[in-house]
Amino acid sequence: MSSLQFPSGFLLGAATSSYQIEGGWDEDGKGLSIWDTFSHKKGNIANDENGDVACDHYHRYNEDISLIKELNLECYRFSLSWPRIFPEGKGEVNEKGALFYDKLIEGLLDAGIEPFITLYHWDLPEALENNGGWLNRETIDHFVDYARYCFSRYGDKVKLWTTFNESHVISNMGYGDGAFAPGLKNPKYASQVSHHINIAHAKSVNLFRKMNIKGQIGIVHCLSPVHNMDKTDLCADRTRIIDGFSNRWFTDPSLKGEYPADILDLRKKQGTAPEILKEDMDIIKNNICDFLGINYYFRFRVFDNGSDISKFNEYVNIRPVAGAIISEMGWEVYPQGLYELLTRITNDYGNIPLYVTENGMACKDNKITGNYVEDDDRLDYLKTHLNMCKKAINNGVNLKGYLYWSLLDNFEWTSGYSKKFGLIRVNYDTLERTIKKSGRWYADFIRKNSESRV
Repeated sequence: MSSLQFPSGFLLGAATSSYQIEGGWDEDGKGLSIWDTFSHKKGNIANDENGDVACDHYHRYNEDISLIKELNLECYRFSLSWPRIFPEGKGEVNEKGALFYDKLIEGLLDAGIEPFITLYHWDLPEALENNGGWLNRETIDHFVDYARYCFSRYGDKVKLWTTFNESHVISNMGYGDGAFAPGLKNPKYASQVSHHINIAHAKSVNLFRKMNIKGQIGIVHCLSPVHNMDKTDLCADRTRIIDGFSNRWFTDPSLKGEYPADILDLRKKQGTAPEILKEDMDIIKNNICDFLGINYYFRFRVFDNGSDISKFNEYVNIRPVAGAIISEMGWEVYPQGLYELLTRITNDYGNIPLYVTENGMACKDNKITGNYVEDDDRLDYLKTHLNMCKKAINNGVNLKGYLYWSLLDNFEWTSGYSKKFGLIRVNYDTLERTIKKSGRWYADFIRKNSESRV
């Protein structure tokens, strides 16, 4: 355990998101989100499941706070539901919805747990989507107004904030290929949405500082190392392009205030470049965030098989890796990729503070004795990725925390309830919670780390 000792101030915790755990989808004045609408359409979600109840966290938050405390978590990252606070996305506040987060935050603080808020984890108010959603520049200002309200109401209690979770997913999967809500399919849309999100983020960072909130604000990107497997010129070029579309297109604006020139030029040639107003880039460049959150799950392996560059699925991760562990999501377990990302961000963008804001493994969880889940595969995953975090710190990376995904088994988007990431098992028939073996190990690990820091 001593080799995995983290420095004083390093936060060990877990993460969730509002739509995936809260339930209470139409209670106490909450408005519809795009995920309410999307999940209610047959064929969009495995087994036609939805997040109407999810983990029922909206009613069981006190029980969940007790479990968070039992796990010795030092930090808990969660997202606010925009339509729970502003049912129409703008206008009148829903006091009952806002009060829910007051109670959650106060309960966490009373338990000695650092709350870490994400303003947006994909659940856009449906009323705004009906007016164009993230394709409409008006949504930028509505988001900033929403952020202003949240900073004002919760900013005296919450010190860690992120604006958006995974703009890559919001733009590319929501508006590019239609796999996620709102289910639109247009690569030009995806590009434009990512740009509008960058402006909304930058304006919110600016507002956070103008309001003198005593904390830090960042953004979360889902990043993947991109590996050239065949070592040909074509494969090298594809590797650069995939890295550009998946990583640099998001990190460069957040940390440098500009888009990668090679990918912007390619988008222009493809006719998919965003429309950028004259003042946009100054807004983005002048409001670089305080830290970056990194969500890491897998790497991209790029092969040379002659496919067209647009046919991503024909040349990325198309061959198996001998001896690799594969998660229930079908993702290769590749812990060294986390170290690679952490060191790369530091080398490319300087000594910016970093958090691992999500990192986790979906497992079968079929070794159950009584009500106890013996998830040794998840436990090994947790250990190996924590080792990569410590290795990165030892090599000069300014890493401030690690948050496992996820606290609870939950609604896993289009996979419904079939994929289980949690440190805590949720029995969806009874909603009973049970800490898994991995959760017990993590609790002990955090306790020992905390004691040795004193």
